[in-house]
Amino acid sequence: MPAAPDVDPEPILARLDGLGIKLGLERARFLLAAIGDPQRRFPTVLVAGTNGKGSTSAFLAAMAQAAGYRTGLYTSPHLEAVEERLQIDGRRIAPGELGRLLVDLVALAERETGSPPTYFEAVTLAAFQWFAEEKVDLAVVEVGLGGRLDATNLSDPILSLITPIGLDHQEYLGDTLAQIAREKAGILRPDRPALVWIADAEPAESVRQAAAEIGARLRFASDEVRIESIEPQGWAGQRIRLATPVRAYDLETALLGAHQAINLGLAVRAAETLADLGFDRFGPGSIRKGAAACRWPGRLEAIDLPGNRRLLLDAAHNPAGAAVLADFLDRMGEPVDLLFGVLADKDYKEMLGLLAPRVRRIVLTTPASPRAKDPADLAGLLGDREGVFVEPELGRALERALELGGETLAACGSIFLIGEVRRAVRERS
Repeated sequence: MPAAPDVDPEPILARLDGLGIKLGLERARFLLAAIGDPQRRFPTVLVAGTNGKGSTSAFLAAMAQAAGYRTGLYTSPHLEAVEERLQIDGRRIAPGELGRLLVDLVALAERETGSPPTYFEAVTLAAFQWFAEEKVDLAVVEVGLGGRLDATNLSDPILSLITPIGLDHQEYLGDTLAQIAREKAGILRPDRPALVWIADAEPAESVRQAAAEIGARLRFASDEVRIESIEPQGWAGQRIRLATPVRAYDLETALLGAHQAINLGLAVRAAETLADLGFDRFGPGSIRKGAAACRWPGRLEAIDLPGNRRLLLDAAHNPAGAAVLADFLDRMGEPVDLLFGVLADKDYKEMLGLLAPRVRRIVLTTPASPRAKDPADLAGLLGDREGVFVEPELGRALERALELGGETLAACGSIFLIGEVRRAVRERS
């Protein structure tokens, strides 16, 4: 029988993208059952949180791969291409393969439910099916939004992780840290381990109460892991020493920023927990190799430019992320220019309040999203400050920012922004 022809996933996803966000599990649960519940054919680690869940997922997947496990990694959103979201052992799904899965899923949904799935439902279910077909030993799955009503929560995690919690997506998750934490605690399972890194008392107590009601075996990695030292190694990465109840570790990572010590510490504790659950190839060597091998584009990612200059891309899109970037800039102590664009539903005032005092010049622009904030309005927040430029068209804004001639240009505010900037810089080289 001839192989099915490749299908371009982009037109399919462009149509689904217009459906927006629809939290709820009923339709996705029905569709998964109709295709044989592929998400139950491999063990899963499910990772929720506000900031750091992608980095934590990437660290843990790299450690699992270093241990010799065939490892699926599902993350969102993507920077440049949707195929980034679905990976096995660091290899992205082929566009034609993703297209094939999407065609079948959309046809099934329209035939059986009368309407197509959302973009996120379709890609998540495609990931589950691909991981099952490819017989992964372990999948690390990052929650998209919240947790309780996210399509990823239809997996059956053997271990649940929650990274630090902040204010974001309040229109869906609630206006307080306690409410948001409660939504994320929806990924916990009865009588199964859960590890969280939450230092703030309000969300920590909310997760603790939810875990007690669910019957999850909750542990706070923030109490169990001691970060002993963080030694920056310039733009090449950093050396992190930490200790868990099992042993001490001396690890190197290419990921920049002191905050990565938290994400790395949670991933290490997760690897130790998986070893206790029977994944006995996890050990100090695989943890060390995975930490060193891990790459996570768009998160304090330094890209060399001609003339001994660099571009620093960061996905910071909320105040907590902006605070992390601000801390990194303080630690580096070098003059920086900023290319900034943000979505209108984000707390851009607080973000600019954190970043503007730490940069020399600012170019304000428009991310590639219908929800983008007008950069002229952003300029108004900066008053009569000198060195502020408004260039709505992103391509011209990037050119303007590079023409300023600074040694380092940071770009942040929205993943839609940095994805386009990353593509543009790659195409220039």
